[in-house]
Amino acid sequence: MGEITVIGAGVIGLSIAHELAAAGHRVRILAAQDAAGSVSAVAAAIWFPHDVDPSAQVLDSAQVTYHRLERLARRPETGVRMRAGTVLVRRADTDTSWTRAVPGCEVLGYAQLPGGIAAAEGTSGLRCTMPLAVTGAYLRWLRAAVLALGVRMHVTEVRSVQQVLEQGEPDAVVVACGIRSAALLGDDDQTFPIRGQVVRLLNPGLTEWVIDDDNPEGLTYVVPRDRDVVCGGTDEPGSWDERVNPETEQAILRRVRALVPALAAQPIVSRAVGLRPARSTVRLGAVAGYDRPVFACYGHGGAGFTLSWGDAARIAALIGPA
Repeated sequence: MGEITVIGAGVIGLSIAHELAAAGHRVRILAAQDAAGSVSAVAAAIWFPHDVDPSAQVLDSAQVTYHRLERLARRPETGVRMRAGTVLVRRADTDTSWTRAVPGCEVLGYAQLPGGIAAAEGTSGLRCTMPLAVTGAYLRWLRAAVLALGVRMHVTEVRSVQQVLEQGEPDAVVVACGIRSAALLGDDDQTFPIRGQVVRLLNPGLTEWVIDDDNPEGLTYVVPRDRDVVCGGTDEPGSWDERVNPETEQAILRRVRALVPALAAQPIVSRAVGLRPARSTVRLGAVAGYDRPVFACYGHGGAGFTLSWGDAARIAALIGPA
């Protein structure tokens, strides 16, 4: 193929553009906003398959991404860090299938949980080392890497795939713009938002993360980055509200400070809301009904960073070399 248009400049769109350009294609990105304005910029961006169906394909893509991010972490300028932490387990039926994609995961009993975690007796854990991205630094690095490969980027409102085909005359189109993807294609009624709210605190020196999906008070996670700690969160299916809710923020702060007491006196640095693009399954593949090849790659829920490089490689394989 000659030129390929990627719609979307979040972590999925940028990763796809990178892999296609690296394979020799001429690529342009069309997006309503730059990466800094996308939901990717809101994410805690720790490797973890959250709000996504843990199918074999998802776990394979997650594993590919894990190893790619692990390599990128050797270069500090990428913003990727390898950090140890604990996933708390409060239920016997907790899905731990994701551990097959993570090397060296260790099962912890209650007495073995790290001292900085204040969890109820009977809670166990899975301790492992995960990649996480300092989102601002990582998205800047990824954008620069894409541009260095010759990809052209245009910030513009896209109303439909047909509009792109008629105006730009690309040889193929990849739709990878998160929650807006279904509307652009017009053939998908399975996609819905999951509202996520976070508050970021000044980092008192923490390096270890904690994920507590089954906290009885609500989804709770603590992800320390270089200077701040991303604290969450919420899982609100169907909500399109992108406003910060003060009451929700206070509830998040109560949960994270109870779980990690070292955060008790830390000031708020920033706050944000993002809409995770959820679906019963990730949509990745060819889309019928157009006069040129069109591909979809969206519906990653809270696992955009987790699946980014693996799914980008899948799209590149479907399209083939230049």
